[in-house]
Parts: sequence; structure tokens; C-alpha cells
Amino acid sequence: MLAFIFSQLAGLIRRILVAQAFGAYIELDAFIAANRVSETLFNLIAGGALGSAFIPTFTALLAKGEKKSAWRLASSIANLVVIILTFLGSIAFIFAPQIVRYTLAPGFADTPQILQLTVNLLRIQLLSAVLFGLSGLVMGILNSHQVFLIPALTPSMYQLGMIFGVLILSPKLGIYGLAWGVVLGAFLHLILQIPSLIKQKGIYSLELGIGNPEVAEVIRLIVPRLAGVAVVQVNFWVNSALASQMSPGSLVGVEFGFSLMLMAQAIIAQSVATAMMPTLASQFALGKLDEVRHSLTATLRGVLFLAVPASIGLILLRQPIIELLYQRGSFNAHSTELVAWALLWYAAGLIGHSVLEILARAFYALHDTKTPVIVGVVAMGLNVVFSFSFSALFVRWGWMPHGGLALANTLATALESIALLILMRKRLKGLSSLSLIKGFGQSLAASLLMGSVILVWLQKVTISPTWLIALGGTTIGGGVYLLTIMVMKVPEVQLLIRFVKERIAR
Repeated sequence: MLAFIFSQLAGLIRRILVAQAFGAYIELDAFIAANRVSETLFNLIAGGALGSAFIPTFTALLAKGEKKSAWRLASSIANLVVIILTFLGSIAFIFAPQIVRYTLAPGFADTPQILQLTVNLLRIQLLSAVLFGLSGLVMGILNSHQVFLIPALTPSMYQLGMIFGVLILSPKLGIYGLAWGVVLGAFLHLILQIPSLIKQKGIYSLELGIGNPEVAEVIRLIVPRLAGVAVVQVNFWVNSALASQMSPGSLVGVEFGFSLMLMAQAIIAQSVATAMMPTLASQFALGKLDEVRHSLTATLRGVLFLAVPASIGLILLRQPIIELLYQRGSFNAHSTELVAWALLWYAAGLIGHSVLEILARAFYALHDTKTPVIVGVVAMGLNVVFSFSFSALFVRWGWMPHGGLALANTLATALESIALLILMRKRLKGLSSLSLIKGFGQSLAASLLMGSVILVWLQKVTISPTWLIALGGTTIGGGVYLLTIMVMKVPEVQLLIRFVKERIAR
């Protein structure tokens, strides 16, 4: 979790620098739209889809002592990743103008200069797809060996590459410097993990795994997961297409607002889910379903105690936080307004996103990629429908329509997480439902008290400096929440206190 926090801080610094250099204007809209293609390729082939299929299979082989077979599997998947991503990247490079004009950002078609800029940026960033693909696989290998720190630090390497791009390259190359920073960041993302990979003493083999049953198992697991990821990416493409037709800066507002919510979600849920998945996979492989139930329930409770107050805090303090972080240079008050409006609706979905992250990884650990994919396909289909409906509704109400895109994501994710929770309870023949309900109720009560205190704070410091409003509200709110759950004698807090005391004693 500490590594995820460091990586998210690096990403925050990168966004601050990018905002200062480019602001919420059409040039940055073009970069964000162009980045969507390489990001889609990575997510389809080597991101969450590959990890959810590869880690359970690879971990099961390690748990059974079949190390040689495990490394043959890893070699085959690595070779397939390189071949597939290179082929798809080449296709995207050739047809980049058509991709941008007709699917990615049709709103740019009326401005040939911006259209061509987006095409050029897209082609540069495609180089990162293969690097990210291999890096994603290495991350899965290390996680399966219970190595989490270095893989969790890799996103910070990506951010450092982009920081180099905006500070060193952009003064001479403009927005193109940021695109080359993406490529550098992808390289650093991979290279950081190589020493840890070498320490595992695996043996690489030049094979594609034709006839290998473990490779067939990964493919069996990944096919439905690919469908789910594809639907999610379609939703992002729809949002990009819709935002490109809204006022300039709308795409930046959506991207920066979503990133701030995702920063909290990564620290709270992704770190926990990453550490949880190999453990659940091992417990399931050994037939210990009682331990699976206990681990999953404990994880969900812990995530809820962090996600609920974070959601309310982000909603109430969104304006001063964005002003403090971004409002300087080319990023003016209007830019802040665009991002704050999107964050309002995204922050409401932080709980759903956090719970979804845990439940999806739990299904993958149980070698079930179909269930979360089917639910995800339905949810993302609703997301697309909601995106069109809410953005149109917001226009009718005189609100900025990109907020409707954020609300659509929040509502669809909430429905998806609820459905997965019901299905997981059925799959495991029960979860500690009363424990989960009690934990959520305690967290919500403490968070509402925290929110009331923050509202009083905001009323008292209306003419104070932004840094005081944001940091003071965060500190006071966090303190009130912590004291409240301590008074409630929440088991997770008592466990944390014991853990800290033991570490100090050592």
C-alpha cells in the first residue's frame, strides 16, 4: 500500500506539471484521446485480462511444486504477448487516421490540425504497448511469488518517464514531448522489475505453448475476461467520443476527475486486491474454502472502512483540493471548475469501484472469469446507455454535460459491485453478511459525522488560503473519523494498533 501511495503521488505530481504546462485545452484533449489506443491494447492483452488468467494458473503450478512447468507457461505467454501486441500495434499505426476520425474523437474531425495532432500522438505512444505488455506479465510472475513491493512501484516509473517528458522534452517538442515521455515511462516500468525477475531463477524457453495444457487453461480463462475488458474500453472510447463533441477541456475534466478518484481507489483497493489474489488462489487450489471466505470477508470490511470516508471527503473537499493541486500556469479557474464537476460524480462511485476491485480479483482467484465478465458486460452496456442519457439530461438542465459521463460510470459500477457480491455469496455458499453490514454501518456513521465537521470547517474558512482549507479539512475530517471508529472499538482498528505496537517492540 505504501508503494501504491508513492506511485499515486508520482502520478499526482505528473498531472500537476501537465496541468500547469497545458491546462484544460484542446491540445491536452488530443493527447488524452491518443493515449486511449495504446492503453486499450495494454489492457486487452497484458493488463487486468492477462493477470486474471495467468496468476491463478501460474500460482497453482507453483503451489504444487511444478516449477519447470510454471516457467514454460510464463515463457509461452511472454512470446504470445509480444507477437500479438506487435501485430495489433502495427494495424493501429496504419489505420490511425480512421481510428481517430470515426471512433476515438469524431469531434476533432472539424479541426484538421487537431485531428492530425491526435493521429501523430497516437502513433508515437503505440511503442509503449509491447513494453507494457511484457511488464504486465512480469508483474504477474512476481506477484505469484509473493513479491509485491517492486511491481507496486512500477507505476511510479511510468510517471517519472512522463515527468521527464513534460519538464525536459515538452519545452522543445510541445505536447509531443509528453508522448515520448509515455514511451520512456513504459520502458522504465519494465526495466525496474527485471532484477527481481532474475532472482526467481526462472528458465526462459522460446516456445508458443502449442499443445501445452497450462497455456490452454490461460487462454480458456482469458477469453471471457477479454470480452469484459473490451466492453470497458468501449465505454472509455464512447466517453472520449462524446467529450470530444462537448466544450473544449471536457475530456481533460473527465480524465483528471477520474484520475483523482482512481488515485484513492488504487491506494485503498488495488493494493489490497493485488496482495489478496495470490493468497486466495493458493487457498482455493488447496481446497480451503473456509479460509477463502474468511480472507474475502476481512478484505471487504477493511476496504469499506477506507473507501466510505474517502468518498465523502472527496465530494466535500473537491474544489479546494483541485485548486491546491492544479490551479496554476495554464490551468485556470475554469479548468478547476471542469475537473471539480466531474470529480463530484466520480467520487460518489469510489465505494463501488473499491468493492468491485476486490470481488473481481476474488472470482479470478477461483478460476472463474466468466461470472465477473458477464456481469461486467451488462454493467458497461448500461454505462454506455447512461452516458448518452445523463449527458443529454445534464444539457437539458443547463449543467455541464461531461458530469453526466461521470455519473453514468458511478451508477453502473455500483450495480456491478452489488451483483458480484450476491453471486460471490452464492458461489462460496455464504459470506459473513452480518459482519459486512455492521462494518459498513459503522463506517457510514463515522463518515457522516466526519462530513458534518468538514461542512462546518468549510463555512468557517471561506476566505482562508486554499492550502489551509484543503489540508485543514482533510486533517480534521480524518482525525474525527479515526477517533469515532476507535470509540466504536472497530476490530480492524484494534488489530492495526496491535500490529504497530508489535513492530515498534521489535
